[in-house]
Amino acid sequence: RVMSLVVFTALTAMVAAPGSIHPVIGMIALLTIAVGAGAAGALNMWYDADIDARMARTAARPIPRGRVTANEALTFGSVLAIFSILTMGVLVNWTAGALLALTIGFYLFVYTMWLKRRTPQNIVIGGAAGAFPPMIGWAAVTGSVSIESVLMFLIIFMWTPPHFWALALYRCRDYERAAVPMLPVVAGAKETRRQIGLYSLILVPLAIAPALIGMAGVTYGVVSAALGAVFLYLAWRVCRITEGREADQAARQLFAFSILYLFLLFAVLLLEHAVARWIA
Repeated sequence: RVMSLVVFTALTAMVAAPGSIHPVIGMIALLTIAVGAGAAGALNMWYDADIDARMARTAARPIPRGRVTANEALTFGSVLAIFSILTMGVLVNWTAGALLALTIGFYLFVYTMWLKRRTPQNIVIGGAAGAFPPMIGWAAVTGSVSIESVLMFLIIFMWTPPHFWALALYRCRDYERAAVPMLPVVAGAKETRRQIGLYSLILVPLAIAPALIGMAGVTYGVVSAALGAVFLYLAWRVCRITEGREADQAARQLFAFSILYLFLLFAVLLLEHAVARWIA
């Protein structure tokens, strides 16, 4: 679901970007972003096969189950990565191609290989990889990066920690068993809840900002404010309920809603710009 959401944010950026792109080139750009995301996922599963085998959430992935060998996953992911980058560069533009290469490289080398097993800030810094696609989509149309695409990047970047830390709260034993230093494992549930609250307080006004700078309209502003209120309420429940089954339930609710939250933000932004183009 998260990978699909990542591709959707890239589509939104392509529609919101000024100027135009040929529909065929636009489809190629979107396809290469999807393939690049698949490449990053395959390479992540290749490197993290030992961890995946020890975690209930990931034990059914192809490598732990023996359906794909590690070498096959490495070859598959590498081929997808190289050809998605080359296709984006040659058929769309090299700014978008370079950003796609940066995204795949950041996810594999910075997040997967360096941060994930070493620091509880793995999600914070590594979250940049999932935030790049709107910048890629924007660059596919404009050939450049602008404040609007950076703002979309920042929204996803700030969304990532409360989203994944909510998951980590009720999957803490999984990460502990796999020796992954997620924040609940290293700093405890109390500090994780505090960090979720802080990031949520930054995220919500940041998500409203597109309406304030003229990138989005009144509809987006109202919807983002309403969604933000729900997000803050669920984050507050996570901070307030600290024990028992209700604590896990609160974390699950925030995790589930966070996916819907980001989807609806970008869906409204997409619809606003699509309608404006149709009227024009």
